[in-house]
Amino acid sequence: MSPKLTPKGAATRQRIVEGAAAEIREHGVAVTTLDDVRARTGTSKSQLFHYFPDGKEELLLAVARFEADQVLAVQQPQLGALTSWAAWRRWRDTVVSHYASRGQHCPLNVLISQLGRATPGAQAVVGEMLRRWQDEIAAGIRHLQRAGEVGAELDVERTAAALLAGIQGGVVVMLSTGRIDHLEAALDVGIGTLRASGNRR
Repeated sequence: MSPKLTPKGAATRQRIVEGAAAEIREHGVAVTTLDDVRARTGTSKSQLFHYFPDGKEELLLAVARFEADQVLAVQQPQLGALTSWAAWRRWRDTVVSHYASRGQHCPLNVLISQLGRATPGAQAVVGEMLRRWQDEIAAGIRHLQRAGEVGAELDVERTAAALLAGIQGGVVVMLSTGRIDHLEAALDVGIGTLRASGNRR
């Protein structure tokens, strides 16, 4: 476990994580070494092991957390403001645009594969990201419920989980085939089902 850090130490650690993330994006996780990260970030070996005592695996986990944060950050402010159907459309377009620009490369997917999907650390990173993502979607659905735009009988958490599962499935298909239309379909059908629930009253 990393030691408790001063603000300066936290900034140095973050600089190492961001430098490692950039190195991995450019060259791939398999060939990126700690020496590459040190050279890129201008840190000594002792500094690197001060912040990441367990070496490369601990650093990769920190980079995975950083990339998971980026998945959510690129969806803001749209994801945090799902207060109208126009806002949901803007969020939908943001998600599609983000993944379309990535093509068949997803840094988080690559990192989690390297760490091993079944390891506790990797599961924790993905689980936390999905929980935060689902919470944001659920908050948007509840807002629409209060506004009378979505059926009051709708199970918010299950609906948010289903929409998120559809997105993740669409991303997996895109990473496998390069096709974005499954992701678009998941979002369009999911949001369309939400709208339809408000018209059944």
